[in-house]
Formats: sequence, C-alpha cells, structure tokens
Amino acid sequence: MDLRIFTEPQQGATYDDLLRVAQATEELGFDAFFRSDHYLAMNVDGLPGPTDAWLTLAGLARETSAIRLGTLVTSATFRHPGPLAISVAQVDQMSGGRVELGLGAGWFEAEHAAYGIPFPPLGERFDRLEESLEIITGLWQTPAGRQFDHQGPHFELSNSPALPKPVQSPRPPIIVGGAGKKRTPALAARFADEFNSAFSPVETTNEQIGRVRAACAKAGRRPETMTFSAAQVLCCGRTDAELARRAEAIGREVDELRENGVAGTPDEVVAKIERYREVGVTRLYLQTLDLADLDHLELVANEVAPQLVR
Repeated sequence: MDLRIFTEPQQGATYDDLLRVAQATEELGFDAFFRSDHYLAMNVDGLPGPTDAWLTLAGLARETSAIRLGTLVTSATFRHPGPLAISVAQVDQMSGGRVELGLGAGWFEAEHAAYGIPFPPLGERFDRLEESLEIITGLWQTPAGRQFDHQGPHFELSNSPALPKPVQSPRPPIIVGGAGKKRTPALAARFADEFNSAFSPVETTNEQIGRVRAACAKAGRRPETMTFSAAQVLCCGRTDAELARRAEAIGREVDELRENGVAGTPDEVVAKIERYREVGVTRLYLQTLDLADLDHLELVANEVAPQLVR
C-alpha cells in the first residue's frame, strides 16, 4: 500500500510550512507529497492566505529528491490547458520526473467569485475538463519537432510546438477522481493512470471502482492498467488522550473521525486501510490537516506503514 501525505494549504499554511512537511514526508519514507489546489479557506480564516499549487510544487521539486509530487486536484477552471501543460512539464523537469497531475472539473463556487475566475454550469465544467485532458495529453505526447493543433468548443490551438516536454515518457501520470456515475468513470478510462475516490466509505469506493473498471472494459482498456486510490483524513494516536488532542487540533470529534476517516490507534488505522485494500485500493492519500504536528507523520511511518507491507 502506497501511503501519500495530502495537505490542504488553503486552510492556512506558508510555503515554509509546506516545505517542512514535504521534507519530513521524504525523510520518513512516504511515497509522495500532494497538495490541494484551492484559493479559499473553508470554515477557518485561512491566514496567511493561499499559496499557488504549481509554484509550491516547483519549489518543492528543488528541495526534495525522491518523493512524488502532485495535486489532488487542480481545477480545470483555474488555468487554460496549454499554459498548464507547460507548467506541469517544467515542474516535472525540475523534479527529475516525479510529478503527477490530478485534474478535476472544479466545484467550489465561492473561491471562483473571490478571485474573479469564471464558474460555468456543471455540464460545461465537465466539457472543459474533457477538452483540457485532450489538450494536455496531446501536447505532451506530440513527437518532438511536430506541431499540435486542436479545435474545440472552448479552446483552439494552432501550430503549437507542443513544448516543453516532461521528463516522464510518454507523460506524467494523470489522476481523475470523483463520485460521478457516468462521465467521471468514462473520463478516467480514457485519460487517467489513476482513479481516486476521495472521502468516501469503503462500500461507496468499491461501487465506484466497479464503474471505472466497467468503463475501462467498454473503452477497450484492461482495467488492471488503472491504479485505484482513496483519500481519507488522518488522525492517529497511541493513546486516547493523544488521539483526542489531534482531533481537537483539527476541529473534529474522535468518534466522527473513526467513522468517516482513517482514525484511531495505529492498529485501528491499519485495519481501516486494509478494508480499502480489500476492494482494490493500492494507494492511500492521508489528508494531514495539522501541518505543525510532524510527530503525527512519524507515528504513522513507524507504527502503521510497516504493518501494511506485503
């Protein structure tokens, strides 16, 4: 089971905060450091304010050497696909080929309004997501020396040199996720290397994995070529007091976290993770909300991760 640390910097974090967590992630042997791509905090003041996801990852690419880096997920409404393809390819170069792109349709209307970003209706957002995936993968996979053209309802590219190229070939891994029953599985089957089920119970995750497997088969793709992952909030403690302290620090209740997250003693956390493994999940994003508590990561690295090795 790959364990990845997943942060929500819009809730209140500087670049230096993220750097400390990313370097601890690497030193402790986790598989990857991921961050959300949001501009507005939710239910907190968010001070000192948001950090840009891809600027952050560019910096971390030069400050780490082994962990994978990526977004869960970038909103297709935030950046035009051509410039986004350039940014991700450059960060892939800066990292030596360790970048992954999670891309979604976008959902948080308030942050769009706060920063002047258009927020079209849901159907159009999915159309833009599909077209963005077509363009980004097309740019990256166009052979060097050739040009890329695209004419679509939302974007038109003419005589693009399709540069720069990422280090990873044929391209960096793409992650698609969500709970949609039709378009989301179809987009994953067509474009994604990984499908992510975020903050869903085991049973719901299992159902969505089934839909993605079926979409792969329908598209003529072997379902076993898809990596299935989940994301869950993390709250682990050796004792009841330690667990309660960590839950309070993130504004949650222990019982609720045990029900809706990956929470409890190390053994309880292992048992919950194993339930996701049973339905086909091989990668877990541990949403880490208290970025000052590096001892939390050390506990998971030392007492949870070793129990998951097979």
